[in-house]
Amino acid sequence: MEEILDAYDGVLLDAYGVLVDKTGALPGAAELVGRLVAADKPFLVLTNSASRLPATLARELADRGLPIPASRILTSGVLLADWFRSQGLQGAGCLVLGTRESEEYVRRAGGRVLDGADRADAEVVVIADQKGFPCIERMDLVLSLVLSRLDAGRPVHLLLCNPDLIYPAGPDRYGFTAGALAAMLEAVVRQRYPTLKTPLVPLGKPHPPIFAAARARLGDGRLVMLGDQLATDILGANRCGIDSVLVGTGLARGAAAGGDARPTWFLPSLAQ
Repeated sequence: MEEILDAYDGVLLDAYGVLVDKTGALPGAAELVGRLVAADKPFLVLTNSASRLPATLARELADRGLPIPASRILTSGVLLADWFRSQGLQGAGCLVLGTRESEEYVRRAGGRVLDGADRADAEVVVIADQKGFPCIERMDLVLSLVLSRLDAGRPVHLLLCNPDLIYPAGPDRYGFTAGALAAMLEAVVRQRYPTLKTPLVPLGKPHPPIFAAARARLGDGRLVMLGDQLATDILGANRCGIDSVLVGTGLARGAAAGGDARPTWFLPSLAQ
């Protein structure tokens, strides 16, 4: 870890599977955060989570012994504001899959959050999280909206905050995430419209928007990404010209590195 920290100007840290899981802080996480703060090393927690606002995540991390301010947390939900602004969609009607705080991200971005009764007015679907709503009923609602608009030749914007398919819920425990819901929706759209390019816009890792936002915050120095997922943390960092460290906790166990997903470094855990 000393060698890694000495080699880079800034550090990007995945949250779940690297710093914490549902059981609490992972080994070495508190010590690493303390070292970064003591050395005044620029760092960001870079997370695909869009279920909680940065301030909420900061409180949760602090409760687990990780005093990380909200200003050092970059979530995929934060990226919604730039996307709404770039597309001129302030005031657009939105259906949101996610929690109340997921809806708050959409409101802060300028979207108008609709309930099921107003779905005909929705131009945007934001797939933020897998929790906070009755899954089957709301997925049926979103599917009906998307197909009806496509059938009528009307545009629909599909935003995916968290492209992860699964997350580590604890030792040998896993759960589905928003990315799995998006994969279901994409499969139906591809079957119904084989020649249509699925209008899904992913914002989180491994896609460029979240890494570009991290660079904008930390500057042009040499960065390194510490993550536990080859397909998101490592692949995304590598493709954006950022070195990567695969941390052998979370979802790293049993994963085979190769091609664009080969990490620059490997650590069994943050305690190494």
